[in-house]
Amino acid sequence: MFKKVLIANRGEIAVRVIRSCKEMGIKTVAIYSELDSNSLHVRLADEAYALGGKTATESYLNTDAILNVIKKSKAEAVHPGYGFFSENTDFARAITDLGVVFVGPPPEAIEIMGDKISSRIAAEKAGVAGVPGRSESVKDPSEIEAFGKEFGYPVAIKAAYGGGGRGMKVVNSKKEVKEAMESAQREALGAFGRDEIYLEKYLDWPRHIEMQIFADTFGNAVWLGERDCSVQRRHQKLIEESPAPDFDDKIRQKMGESAVAVAKACGYVNAGTVEFLYQDGEFYFLEMNTRLQVEHPVTEAVVGMDLVKLQLKIASGEPLGFSQEDIQRKGHSFECRINAEDAAGGKFLPAPGPITKLVPPGGYGVRLDAGYESGDNVSQFYDNLIAKLITWGSDREEARLRMLRALSELKIEGTATVIDAQKLILQEPDFIKAVHSTRWLESKVDLSALTAQSFENKETSTSTNATTIVSEVNGKRFEVKLYIPEGLAMETKGSNSAVKSKPRSRTQQGAIKTVASGHIAVPMQGTVVKIHVAKGDIVKAGDTVITLEAMKMENAISSDIDGVVKEIKVKNKDAVSPGDVIAIIE
Repeated sequence: MFKKVLIANRGEIAVRVIRSCKEMGIKTVAIYSELDSNSLHVRLADEAYALGGKTATESYLNTDAILNVIKKSKAEAVHPGYGFFSENTDFARAITDLGVVFVGPPPEAIEIMGDKISSRIAAEKAGVAGVPGRSESVKDPSEIEAFGKEFGYPVAIKAAYGGGGRGMKVVNSKKEVKEAMESAQREALGAFGRDEIYLEKYLDWPRHIEMQIFADTFGNAVWLGERDCSVQRRHQKLIEESPAPDFDDKIRQKMGESAVAVAKACGYVNAGTVEFLYQDGEFYFLEMNTRLQVEHPVTEAVVGMDLVKLQLKIASGEPLGFSQEDIQRKGHSFECRINAEDAAGGKFLPAPGPITKLVPPGGYGVRLDAGYESGDNVSQFYDNLIAKLITWGSDREEARLRMLRALSELKIEGTATVIDAQKLILQEPDFIKAVHSTRWLESKVDLSALTAQSFENKETSTSTNATTIVSEVNGKRFEVKLYIPEGLAMETKGSNSAVKSKPRSRTQQGAIKTVASGHIAVPMQGTVVKIHVAKGDIVKAGDTVITLEAMKMENAISSDIDGVVKEIKVKNKDAVSPGDVIAIIE
């Protein structure tokens, strides 16, 4: 078994991997950007090294910086988590070329399955049919228009080298093609470092059901069970559960066998997820995620296994140690993703900001995987997942009621979250009867009653005069404790430090102040990635004025009136804050 593992990720997945490593007696190495120097995964790791930069591209997608840390730390293995480089063939190959173990499939399997286009071809060869689509990358909008004419709209544009809904856009008509294609490419490039896209027919009422598989280097491969991930907004999952409700066991068995067949067809090793769309009694191969999934804890709860430990054992050369017949699934489990989003009116707008208070729930059958604690900050530059709340019950109803109870106990203040939206969803009759689909939340559920959250946060004085600050020596992180006079606080900006009076209180509002009609303000912190209008243009209410990127998602900021553009107050790549006026229309 490994003595030291580097986690090439951040947030709750890095924390999750660190905890399993500690239980196995494995030393852990964290990496971090400038904004994450005091984050939870850094605090928990045995060692931590700076990557530099703020954005994902400058830090967690900086191959040279990560490889340099691997050499410095002398880590024997790298766990990629999910997102970032977890499905990047070049990164996996660069790791193995160093003589370091990549905790995941071999680069050749990632090359086949990490690329969603070649994975469709591989699945077809294994006898598993995919959603009607195009098994080659798209280069020009005319190709999307031709596909829409042949198969009909809507059409799904998807990132070839990603997952989690990033870079996916649904095109409902020919006039939407160009803008949707550009947006999909921008999101894919920002999230995964590559902008290739492909096409699929968008099914009208499917369920998203995926199979967790594991394979070892001895030719053994099994499916542990399925997860239903149909509760989605913007093609990204909000609530997952295992087993899938109201799901025929014959279909379950056939789907599991198909998932294993796909894995064996590409020489797969370690953890993977084969995703399917299920509609009208038929299932279609969607993609294979060559990594651990965000929702893996619901499988852990039902099968009673630590999947991260299993990953590490297989990566170190051990066999699975069990067969398909040995797997026993018990009870039911739910996972709610606790995202920093303002769900007011059902908009789910990114809501980066400070977490001034986080109180976890407790009790039997409750688990919280968090990447933050009270006092931490959720940055606009990364994913908005604060934590994952998981419950288990002897059956679906017990697990559902336990989740509602746990959500009511979970307290997060300082930034808006989706907790209230999830409570509402879990009590919807269609959800309880399991007649929902991937399109259900955005087309059938009324979230108009959800209101913007506001917080009044007070900092209380403390009698201690010890302050811990972060120091770096040759890129390696150290914590240094300083003793300063009571009532003063240490302020650090770049390489300069200063002692100043500490303010006793501050107020943060979750909602932005109202601005005059025609004064187009942004509702969130973010970065301008495209300006759609110019001074003198005539616009109508609802027309997009700018596209804003926040938390790896693009958001259209629209005009609220018909009129003429009198002024554009921003330029591309500008950072903006909630309430900032970006254009004036009269």
